[in-house]
Amino acid sequence: MSIKPDHWIRKMAREQHMIEPFADSQVRNGVISYGVSSYGYDIRVADEFKIFTNVYSAIVDPKHFDPKSMVDFKARCA
Repeated sequence: MSIKPDHWIRKMAREQHMIEPFADSQVRNGVISYGVSSYGYDIRVADEFKIFTNVYSAIVDPKHFDPKSMVDFKARCA
């Protein structure tokens, strides 16, 4: 898939719910930007992540992850 222009991103977000929640313009007010731009969409992510680790040498099955193979991580907000 190639890089898509803003009008394609807006259309897919409205008609196919490709991005939810969707910001129809780029927001930059004192924060890391997010929203649609001319050739892309800046996203925000949460400050909570699950990180894979194989510290217990578990068998890795992508369809049935062992909860012991994941570590919860909460990042500091800048």
